[in-house]
Amino acid sequence: METDAQLTRLGLFDARVPRYTSYPTAPQFAGGVTPEVFESWIAAIPEGAAISLYLHVPFCRRLCWFCACRTQGTSTLDPVLAYVETLKAEIALLARLLPRGVTLSRLHWGGGTPTLLPADQIRDLADTILAVMPMAEEGEFSVEIDPNEVDDARLDALAAAGMNRASIGVQDFDPQIQATIGREQSYELTREVADKIRDRGVRSLNADILYGLPHQTPQKIADSVQKLLSLSPDRVALYGYAHVPWMSRRQQMIPSDAMPTPEERLRLFGVARQLFAWDGYREIGIDHFARAEDGLAVAQQLGRLRRNFQGYTDDTSEVLVGLGASSISRFPQGYAQNASATAAHTKAIREGRFSTHRGHVFAGEDLLRGRIIEALMCDFAVDRTELLRDFGVTAARVDALFRDAAAGFEDLVRVTDGVLTISGKGRPLTRMIARAFDAYDQSKAQHSAAV
Repeated sequence: METDAQLTRLGLFDARVPRYTSYPTAPQFAGGVTPEVFESWIAAIPEGAAISLYLHVPFCRRLCWFCACRTQGTSTLDPVLAYVETLKAEIALLARLLPRGVTLSRLHWGGGTPTLLPADQIRDLADTILAVMPMAEEGEFSVEIDPNEVDDARLDALAAAGMNRASIGVQDFDPQIQATIGREQSYELTREVADKIRDRGVRSLNADILYGLPHQTPQKIADSVQKLLSLSPDRVALYGYAHVPWMSRRQQMIPSDAMPTPEERLRLFGVARQLFAWDGYREIGIDHFARAEDGLAVAQQLGRLRRNFQGYTDDTSEVLVGLGASSISRFPQGYAQNASATAAHTKAIREGRFSTHRGHVFAGEDLLRGRIIEALMCDFAVDRTELLRDFGVTAARVDALFRDAAAGFEDLVRVTDGVLTISGKGRPLTRMIARAFDAYDQSKAQHSAAV
C-alpha cells in the first residue's frame, strides 16, 4: 500500500506517456523526409550489411474492436491480392537501390492479418523478398498468425518459406471479454494452431496477451495466463490495452464503463507477472517475458537487448526497412514513414516511386537521448561511461541530464557512480522516467495510459 501511495503521488495513475518504441516518437514525425531522402538512406547501407525488414499487411477479415492498428476490413481477397502485387513492386524499387550483398537478420510480417494471404501468395511474396535479400546465417523470419485465419496450406507455405518464429495473438481467453472486444478465439483453437506450428518444425512461438481489458478481473486474467502457459510459448508480450476511442473509432464499440481503473490495471499486470515468474519466465523490460534459452533472455543477460517498433528485440541491426502502407523505417540518419492510407501508398508505388511522406532526421541530442531512453526501457539503468564513449558528450552534460530526471522521482531513481538506476518499486514508472529525457513537446500527442 505504501508503494501504491508513492506511485499515486508521483502521478502514475493519471499520466499518459509514449511507449517509446522510437525516439523521437511517431507523433513528432514531420514532412521533409521525402522519397528522395529515403532512397539516399537505402543507398548508404554498407555493402554486405545484415538489415531488418518489416512488411505490413493492413487487411483483416474482421476488425477487432480493441485494435488501434492501421488496418481495414475486407470481405473478399481481391484487395489483398492487389496489395501483394504492390508489395512486389515496392520490393523491386528497393532492389534497384540496395548495395550488393545485403542480407536479412530479421524478416517480420505483421498487420493486420498476414495469414489472410492465400498459400500461393505467401510463397510468391516470400520468394520475391528472399531473391533480393536472402536470410543471413541465424536470421529470423517471424509472422503474426491469427488462429481464426489460418489453415494447413498456409502454415505449410510459411514453414516452407523459412518461418522459424510464429507469433499468436491471444488477448484473453474469457468468453465475456472476447465478446466485448470483438475478438472471439477459443483456447481449443489456439492450442490446435500452436501444435500445428510446432509440428512443422517452427522452433519458436511468441504470444501476445492484454491486461486492462473491459470486465477483466484478477481471477479472469489468472485463468487466461494459466491457459496460455499450457501452450509453453517461448516468449510472451503482456501489453496494456490502450483504450483510445477518440483515436480509434472501432473502440467506441467497447463500453468505457467496463474498463478497469488505473489502480486495477496495475494489479492485473501484477497477477500475470507473478504467474509468469512462477513458471520460470524471465522478465524482459516493462512488458515481456521469456524462457531462459530464448533470444530475448540471452540478449538481456549480455546487455544487448534493444527496442524497436515491434517491441523488444535481440536484433542489433542498425537498419530496419518498412514495406507497405504506414510502415516506418529506421536508419542511422533518421526515420522514414510510408503513406498511411493504402490507396496513397499504392498510387505512389504504381507511379514508380516510394510513398515516403514524413519522418525525422536525427539532430542535436536525438541519438544520445534515444539511447538513454532505450537503456531505461530495456535495462532499467543507463551507464554514463557508455554515453561518454559512444556519443561524444561531456560528463557534465550527462550528469545534468541524470540529475534533472532523478529529481522528480524521489528514492525510486538513483544515480550512483555515474549509473542511473530505476529501483524495483519504481519500474511501473519507467515510461514516465523515460519521458523525463524526452526533449520534444508531448502536450498535443494523445498517448496511452502509463500503466
